[in-house]
Amino acid sequence: MNSHAITPLETLKLSEEKVQSLLARVRQEVDEGLLPAAQVAVAKDGQLALFETFGSATDESLFCIFSATKAITSSAIWILLEEKKLSLSERVADIIPAFGANGKEVVTVEQLLTHTAGFPDAPFRTLDWLDLGRRYERFSQWRLAWEPGSRFQYHPTSTMWVLAEILERRGGLAFQQFIRERIAAPLGLTDLYVGLPADQNERVVPCSHAGNPLTDADYESMGMPKPPVTEVTEEAILSFNDPEIRAVGVPGGGAITNAAELALYYQALLSGGGNGQQIWSAQTLADARRVRTGELTDPLFGKPVSRGLGIVIAGDETRNYRGFGHTNSPLAFGHNGAGGQLAWVDPASGISLAYLTSAHDRNEVRQGRRGVSISNRAADLAA
Repeated sequence: MNSHAITPLETLKLSEEKVQSLLARVRQEVDEGLLPAAQVAVAKDGQLALFETFGSATDESLFCIFSATKAITSSAIWILLEEKKLSLSERVADIIPAFGANGKEVVTVEQLLTHTAGFPDAPFRTLDWLDLGRRYERFSQWRLAWEPGSRFQYHPTSTMWVLAEILERRGGLAFQQFIRERIAAPLGLTDLYVGLPADQNERVVPCSHAGNPLTDADYESMGMPKPPVTEVTEEAILSFNDPEIRAVGVPGGGAITNAAELALYYQALLSGGGNGQQIWSAQTLADARRVRTGELTDPLFGKPVSRGLGIVIAGDETRNYRGFGHTNSPLAFGHNGAGGQLAWVDPASGISLAYLTSAHDRNEVRQGRRGVSISNRAADLAA
Protein backbone atom coordinates (compact mmCIF):
# COMPACT_ATOMS: atom_id res chain seq x y z
CA MET A 1 0.00 0.00 0.00
CA ASN A 2 1.18 3.52 -0.77
CA SER A 3 3.05 5.05 2.16
CA HIS A 4 5.38 7.53 0.48
CA ALA A 5 5.45 10.89 2.24
CA ILE A 6 4.74 14.05 0.28
CA THR A 7 7.42 16.75 0.58
CA PRO A 8 6.13 20.36 0.60
CA LEU A 9 6.36 22.12 -2.76
CA GLU A 10 8.29 25.04 -1.33
CA THR A 11 10.94 22.67 0.03
CA LEU A 12 11.48 21.32 -3.48
CA LYS A 13 11.22 24.81 -5.04
CA LEU A 14 8.14 23.97 -7.09
CA SER A 15 5.37 26.42 -7.91
CA GLU A 16 1.96 25.87 -6.30
CA GLU A 17 0.28 27.77 -9.15
CA LYS A 18 1.96 25.63 -11.81
CA VAL A 19 1.09 22.44 -9.90
CA GLN A 20 -2.56 23.46 -9.89
CA SER A 21 -2.38 24.01 -13.66
CA LEU A 22 -0.93 20.50 -14.08
CA LEU A 23 -3.66 18.96 -11.90
CA ALA A 24 -6.39 20.77 -13.81
CA ARG A 25 -5.01 19.40 -17.07
CA VAL A 26 -4.80 15.85 -15.71
CA ARG A 27 -8.36 16.08 -14.39
CA GLN A 28 -9.81 17.49 -17.62
CA GLU A 29 -10.63 14.26 -19.47
CA VAL A 30 -11.98 12.66 -16.28
CA ASP A 31 -14.30 15.63 -15.68
CA GLU A 32 -15.41 15.47 -19.32
CA GLY A 33 -16.33 11.80 -18.93
CA LEU A 34 -13.81 10.52 -21.48
CA LEU A 35 -11.51 8.75 -19.02
CA PRO A 36 -12.87 6.90 -15.99
CA ALA A 37 -9.69 7.34 -13.96
CA ALA A 38 -6.29 9.03 -14.01
CA GLN A 39 -3.39 9.27 -11.59
CA VAL A 40 -0.39 11.60 -11.55
CA ALA A 41 2.77 11.98 -9.51
CA VAL A 42 5.76 14.29 -9.59
CA ALA A 43 9.03 13.76 -7.74
CA LYS A 44 12.21 15.79 -7.31
CA ASP A 45 15.42 15.42 -5.32
CA GLY A 46 14.46 11.82 -4.58
CA GLN A 47 11.23 12.90 -2.88
CA LEU A 48 7.58 12.74 -3.84
CA ALA A 49 6.16 16.22 -4.43
CA LEU A 50 2.70 15.37 -5.73
CA PHE A 51 0.43 12.34 -5.91
CA GLU A 52 -3.22 12.69 -6.93
CA THR A 53 -5.88 10.31 -8.26
CA PHE A 54 -9.06 11.28 -10.12
CA GLY A 55 -12.22 9.47 -11.12
CA SER A 56 -13.10 5.90 -10.18
CA ALA A 57 -9.64 5.03 -8.77
CA THR A 58 -8.06 5.81 -5.39
CA ASP A 59 -4.51 6.42 -4.21
CA GLU A 60 -4.37 2.72 -3.39
CA SER A 61 -5.20 1.74 -6.97
CA LEU A 62 -2.67 0.17 -9.33
CA PHE A 63 -2.48 0.58 -13.11
CA CYS A 64 -0.93 -1.45 -15.91
CA ILE A 65 1.77 0.78 -17.43
CA PHE A 66 2.22 -1.11 -20.73
CA SER A 67 5.39 -0.14 -22.62
CA ALA A 68 6.61 2.07 -19.78
CA THR A 69 7.63 -1.39 -18.49
CA LYS A 70 10.48 -1.43 -21.04
CA ALA A 71 12.57 1.01 -19.02
CA ILE A 72 12.21 -1.19 -15.94
CA THR A 73 13.21 -4.42 -17.69
CA SER A 74 16.04 -2.60 -19.46
CA SER A 75 17.39 -1.18 -16.21
CA ALA A 76 17.65 -4.73 -14.91
CA ILE A 77 19.83 -5.50 -17.95
CA TRP A 78 21.99 -2.50 -16.99
CA ILE A 79 22.79 -4.29 -13.72
CA LEU A 80 24.13 -7.29 -15.63
CA LEU A 81 26.20 -4.97 -17.83
CA GLU A 82 27.64 -3.21 -14.79
CA GLU A 83 28.47 -6.55 -13.14
CA LYS A 84 30.12 -7.65 -16.42
CA LYS A 85 27.80 -10.65 -16.63
CA LEU A 86 26.71 -9.43 -20.05
CA SER A 87 28.12 -7.42 -22.95
CA LEU A 88 26.21 -5.26 -25.42
CA SER A 89 28.23 -6.68 -28.30
CA GLU A 90 27.39 -10.30 -27.48
CA ARG A 91 25.38 -12.17 -30.05
CA VAL A 92 22.08 -13.27 -28.62
CA ALA A 93 22.43 -16.75 -30.17
CA ASP A 94 25.57 -17.32 -28.09
CA ILE A 95 23.42 -16.83 -24.96
CA ILE A 96 20.21 -18.47 -26.21
CA PRO A 97 21.12 -21.05 -28.88
CA ALA A 98 17.49 -21.59 -29.89
CA PHE A 99 17.31 -17.96 -30.97
CA GLY A 100 19.98 -18.34 -33.65
CA ALA A 101 17.81 -19.49 -36.56
CA ASN A 102 16.49 -17.87 -39.73
CA GLY A 103 19.36 -15.37 -39.91
CA LYS A 104 18.99 -14.11 -36.35
CA GLU A 105 22.41 -15.44 -35.32
CA VAL A 106 23.88 -11.96 -36.02
CA VAL A 107 21.55 -10.06 -33.66
CA THR A 108 23.35 -8.44 -30.71
CA VAL A 109 22.17 -7.54 -27.21
CA GLU A 110 22.46 -3.83 -28.02
CA GLN A 111 20.17 -4.23 -31.03
CA LEU A 112 17.51 -5.76 -28.77
CA LEU A 113 17.62 -2.65 -26.57
CA THR A 114 17.53 -0.13 -29.44
CA HIS A 115 14.73 -1.63 -31.59
CA THR A 116 17.13 -2.26 -34.44
CA ALA A 117 17.08 -6.08 -34.17
CA GLY A 118 14.95 -6.68 -37.27
CA PHE A 119 11.96 -8.67 -35.96
CA PRO A 120 9.44 -6.06 -34.76
CA ASP A 121 6.31 -8.13 -35.38
CA ALA A 122 7.48 -11.54 -34.16
CA PRO A 123 4.52 -13.29 -32.50
CA PHE A 124 4.60 -14.56 -28.92
CA ARG A 125 1.62 -15.58 -26.78
CA THR A 126 2.06 -14.41 -23.20
CA LEU A 127 1.29 -17.76 -21.58
CA ASP A 128 3.85 -19.48 -23.84
CA TRP A 129 6.45 -18.00 -21.48
CA LEU A 130 5.42 -20.60 -18.89
CA ASP A 131 6.36 -23.49 -21.22
CA LEU A 132 10.12 -23.60 -21.84
CA GLY A 133 9.79 -25.75 -24.92
CA ARG A 134 7.19 -23.48 -26.46
CA ARG A 135 9.22 -20.41 -25.50
CA TYR A 136 12.34 -21.61 -27.34
CA GLU A 137 10.28 -22.85 -30.27
CA ARG A 138 8.93 -19.34 -30.71
CA PHE A 139 12.40 -17.80 -30.54
CA SER A 140 13.58 -20.24 -33.19
CA GLN A 141 10.61 -19.66 -35.51
CA TRP A 142 10.96 -15.89 -35.66
CA ARG A 143 12.23 -14.47 -38.96
CA LEU A 144 13.95 -11.21 -39.79
CA ALA A 145 12.04 -8.46 -41.58
CA TRP A 146 15.26 -6.59 -42.41
CA GLU A 147 19.00 -6.71 -41.68
CA PRO A 148 19.69 -6.17 -37.97
CA GLY A 149 21.17 -2.76 -37.25
CA SER A 150 20.18 -1.29 -40.60
CA ARG A 151 17.02 0.52 -39.50
CA PHE A 152 14.76 1.33 -36.57
CA GLN A 153 11.26 -0.03 -36.09
CA TYR A 154 9.58 -0.24 -32.72
CA HIS A 155 9.39 -3.82 -31.39
CA PRO A 156 6.31 -3.78 -29.09
CA THR A 157 7.19 -6.96 -27.18
CA SER A 158 9.45 -9.36 -29.07
CA THR A 159 12.90 -8.14 -28.05
CA MET A 160 11.84 -7.77 -24.42
CA TRP A 161 10.91 -11.45 -24.20
CA VAL A 162 14.45 -12.24 -25.34
CA LEU A 163 15.93 -9.80 -22.81
CA ALA A 164 13.86 -11.47 -20.09
CA GLU A 165 15.39 -14.81 -21.04
CA ILE A 166 18.86 -13.25 -20.93
CA LEU A 167 18.09 -11.85 -17.47
CA GLU A 168 17.20 -15.33 -16.27
CA ARG A 169 20.27 -16.99 -17.77
CA ARG A 170 22.82 -14.40 -16.72
CA GLY A 171 21.09 -13.08 -13.59
CA GLY A 172 20.28 -16.44 -12.05
CA LEU A 173 16.69 -15.57 -11.12
CA ALA A 174 13.30 -15.53 -12.83
CA PHE A 175 13.19 -12.11 -14.49
CA GLN A 176 10.21 -11.06 -12.36
CA GLN A 177 12.12 -12.03 -9.21
CA PHE A 178 15.29 -10.28 -10.43
CA ILE A 179 13.41 -7.00 -10.89
CA ARG A 180 11.71 -7.39 -7.51
CA GLU A 181 14.84 -8.28 -5.54
CA ARG A 182 17.44 -6.17 -7.32
CA ILE A 183 15.41 -3.02 -8.10
CA ALA A 184 11.95 -2.67 -6.51
CA ALA A 185 12.71 -3.98 -3.01
CA PRO A 186 16.01 -2.11 -2.46
CA LEU A 187 14.39 1.13 -3.62
CA GLY A 188 11.43 0.60 -1.27
CA LEU A 189 9.01 0.44 -4.20
CA THR A 190 6.73 -2.21 -2.73
CA ASP A 191 3.95 -1.51 -5.25
CA LEU A 192 6.11 -1.89 -8.36
CA TYR A 193 5.29 -5.29 -9.84
CA VAL A 194 6.50 -7.07 -12.95
CA GLY A 195 4.51 -10.23 -12.36
CA LEU A 196 1.51 -9.40 -10.16
CA PRO A 197 0.78 -11.55 -7.07
CA ALA A 198 -2.75 -12.93 -7.07
CA ASP A 199 -3.67 -11.10 -3.87
CA GLN A 200 -3.06 -7.70 -5.52
CA ASN A 201 -5.50 -8.12 -8.42
CA GLU A 202 -8.38 -6.39 -6.68
CA ARG A 203 -6.35 -3.17 -6.54
CA VAL A 204 -5.79 -2.95 -10.31
CA VAL A 205 -8.01 -0.56 -12.27
CA PRO A 206 -9.39 -2.54 -15.25
CA CYS A 207 -8.16 -1.59 -18.70
CA SER A 208 -10.79 -0.22 -21.06
CA HIS A 209 -11.13 1.95 -24.16
CA ALA A 210 -12.59 5.41 -24.66
CA GLY A 211 -13.61 7.64 -27.52
CA ASN A 212 -13.82 6.90 -31.22
CA PRO A 213 -10.91 6.19 -33.55
CA LEU A 214 -9.95 8.66 -36.25
CA THR A 215 -10.97 7.76 -39.80
CA ASP A 216 -8.76 7.70 -42.88
CA ALA A 217 -10.39 10.99 -43.87
CA ASP A 218 -9.52 12.51 -40.49
CA TYR A 219 -5.84 11.68 -40.92
CA GLU A 220 -5.91 12.98 -44.48
CA SER A 221 -7.51 16.26 -43.44
CA MET A 222 -4.79 16.77 -40.83
CA GLY A 223 -2.06 15.89 -43.30
CA MET A 224 -0.89 13.08 -41.04
CA PRO A 225 0.00 9.48 -41.88
CA LYS A 226 -2.27 6.83 -40.40
CA PRO A 227 -0.40 4.72 -37.83
CA PRO A 228 0.21 1.14 -38.93
CA VAL A 229 -1.64 -1.77 -37.35
CA THR A 230 0.56 -3.47 -34.75
CA GLU A 231 0.17 -6.18 -32.13
CA VAL A 232 -1.07 -3.51 -29.69
CA THR A 233 -4.72 -4.18 -30.47
CA GLU A 234 -7.75 -3.53 -28.31
CA GLU A 235 -7.93 -7.24 -27.58
CA ALA A 236 -4.26 -7.25 -26.49
CA ILE A 237 -4.84 -4.30 -24.16
CA LEU A 238 -7.89 -5.91 -22.57
CA SER A 239 -5.94 -9.15 -22.02
CA PHE A 240 -4.18 -7.38 -19.15
CA ASN A 241 -7.41 -7.67 -17.18
CA ASP A 242 -6.68 -11.43 -16.99
CA PRO A 243 -4.94 -12.37 -13.70
CA GLU A 244 -2.95 -15.06 -15.54
CA ILE A 245 -1.51 -12.48 -17.94
CA ARG A 246 -0.78 -10.07 -15.10
CA ALA A 247 1.04 -12.81 -13.22
CA VAL A 248 3.47 -13.43 -16.08
CA GLY A 249 4.58 -9.81 -16.03
CA VAL A 250 5.05 -9.20 -19.77
CA PRO A 251 8.57 -7.69 -19.84
CA GLY A 252 7.75 -5.25 -22.63
CA GLY A 253 4.37 -4.11 -21.37
CA GLY A 254 2.95 -5.77 -18.28
CA ALA A 255 4.31 -3.96 -15.21
CA ILE A 256 1.70 -2.82 -12.70
CA THR A 257 2.27 0.00 -10.25
CA ASN A 258 1.02 3.44 -9.23
CA ALA A 259 2.14 6.88 -10.34
CA ALA A 260 3.96 7.63 -7.07
CA GLU A 261 6.25 4.63 -7.34
CA LEU A 262 6.87 5.17 -11.04
CA ALA A 263 7.91 8.79 -10.44
CA LEU A 264 10.22 7.67 -7.62
CA TYR A 265 11.67 4.92 -9.82
CA TYR A 266 12.74 7.60 -12.27
CA GLN A 267 14.37 9.54 -9.46
CA ALA A 268 16.48 6.42 -8.90
CA LEU A 269 17.41 6.35 -12.60
CA LEU A 270 18.62 9.93 -12.21
CA SER A 271 20.76 9.39 -9.12
CA GLY A 272 21.59 5.69 -9.35
CA GLY A 273 19.52 4.61 -6.38
CA GLY A 274 17.42 5.64 -3.42
CA ASN A 275 16.19 4.46 -0.04
CA GLY A 276 19.86 4.32 1.02
CA GLN A 277 20.67 1.86 -1.76
CA GLN A 278 22.90 2.34 -4.82
CA ILE A 279 21.70 0.22 -7.76
CA TRP A 280 23.54 1.67 -10.78
CA SER A 281 26.82 3.55 -11.04
CA ALA A 282 27.03 6.98 -12.64
CA GLN A 283 28.97 5.44 -15.54
CA THR A 284 26.30 2.79 -16.15
CA LEU A 285 23.59 5.45 -16.21
CA ALA A 286 25.60 7.63 -18.58
CA ASP A 287 26.10 4.67 -20.91
CA ALA A 288 22.38 3.84 -20.81
CA ARG A 289 21.40 7.44 -21.57
CA ARG A 290 23.76 7.89 -24.51
CA VAL A 291 21.92 8.07 -27.85
CA ARG A 292 22.92 4.96 -29.79
CA THR A 293 20.70 5.15 -32.85
CA GLY A 294 22.62 7.86 -34.73
CA GLU A 295 20.66 9.25 -37.65
CA LEU A 296 18.01 6.52 -37.65
CA THR A 297 14.46 7.83 -37.90
CA ASP A 298 11.02 6.44 -37.16
CA PRO A 299 9.16 5.03 -40.17
CA LEU A 300 5.96 7.06 -39.56
CA PHE A 301 7.13 10.68 -39.20
CA GLY A 302 10.78 10.46 -40.21
CA LYS A 303 11.99 12.04 -36.95
CA PRO A 304 15.19 10.96 -35.14
CA VAL A 305 14.37 8.11 -32.75
CA SER A 306 16.99 9.13 -30.15
CA ARG A 307 17.22 5.78 -28.36
CA GLY A 308 19.46 4.82 -25.49
CA LEU A 309 19.52 1.37 -23.88
CA GLY A 310 15.82 0.60 -23.62
CA ILE A 311 14.88 4.25 -23.06
CA VAL A 312 14.03 7.27 -25.20
CA ILE A 313 16.04 10.50 -24.91
CA ALA A 314 14.13 13.75 -25.56
CA GLY A 315 16.77 15.19 -27.88
CA ASP A 316 16.10 17.94 -30.40
CA GLU A 317 13.12 20.25 -30.89
CA THR A 318 11.06 17.39 -32.35
CA ARG A 319 10.99 15.77 -28.89
CA ASN A 320 7.18 15.95 -28.80
CA TYR A 321 7.15 13.19 -31.47
CA ARG A 322 9.01 11.05 -28.94
CA GLY A 323 6.47 11.63 -26.16
CA PHE A 324 8.05 14.55 -24.32
CA GLY A 325 6.90 18.12 -23.74
CA HIS A 326 8.31 21.10 -25.61
CA THR A 327 9.49 22.41 -22.24
CA ASN A 328 11.51 19.27 -21.46
CA SER A 329 15.25 19.67 -21.86
CA PRO A 330 17.09 17.66 -24.54
CA LEU A 331 18.46 15.48 -21.71
CA ALA A 332 15.09 14.24 -20.46
CA PHE A 333 14.62 10.49 -20.80
CA GLY A 334 12.03 7.83 -20.13
CA HIS A 335 9.56 5.51 -21.81
CA ASN A 336 5.83 6.10 -22.21
CA GLY A 337 3.17 3.41 -22.51
CA ALA A 338 0.20 2.59 -24.73
CA GLY A 339 -3.00 4.47 -24.10
CA GLY A 340 -1.34 7.60 -22.75
CA GLN A 341 0.89 6.50 -19.87
CA LEU A 342 3.74 8.99 -19.32
CA ALA A 343 6.99 8.29 -17.48
CA TRP A 344 10.14 10.43 -17.63
CA VAL A 345 12.75 12.34 -15.68
CA ASP A 346 14.56 15.50 -16.71
CA PRO A 347 18.15 15.87 -15.46
CA ALA A 348 18.02 19.63 -16.17
CA SER A 349 15.31 20.20 -13.53
CA GLY A 350 15.49 17.02 -11.48
CA ILE A 351 11.74 16.58 -12.00
CA SER A 352 10.20 13.18 -12.79
CA LEU A 353 6.63 12.64 -13.96
CA ALA A 354 4.31 9.66 -13.98
CA TYR A 355 0.82 9.96 -15.46
CA LEU A 356 -1.37 6.85 -15.67
CA THR A 357 -4.80 6.14 -17.12
CA SER A 358 -7.04 3.09 -17.18
CA ALA A 359 -8.81 3.82 -20.47
CA HIS A 360 -7.05 3.98 -23.81
CA ASP A 361 -8.22 6.85 -25.97
CA ARG A 362 -8.94 5.48 -29.45
CA ASN A 363 -8.21 8.94 -30.87
CA GLU A 364 -4.43 8.68 -31.10
CA VAL A 365 -3.91 12.33 -32.01
CA ARG A 366 -5.93 13.56 -29.02
CA GLN A 367 -4.07 11.12 -26.80
CA GLY A 368 -0.70 12.34 -28.08
CA ARG A 369 -1.60 15.98 -27.63
CA ARG A 370 -2.79 15.30 -24.10
CA GLY A 371 0.54 13.70 -23.26
CA VAL A 372 2.53 16.64 -24.62
CA SER A 373 0.26 19.11 -22.79
CA ILE A 374 0.69 17.30 -19.46
CA SER A 375 4.44 16.93 -19.97
CA ASN A 376 4.75 20.62 -20.86
CA ARG A 377 3.23 21.57 -17.53
CA ALA A 378 5.16 19.02 -15.49
CA ALA A 379 8.52 20.00 -16.99
CA ASP A 380 7.87 23.65 -16.08
CA LEU A 381 6.98 23.28 -12.40
CA ALA A 382 9.99 25.09 -10.97
CA ALA A 383 9.05 28.12 -8.85
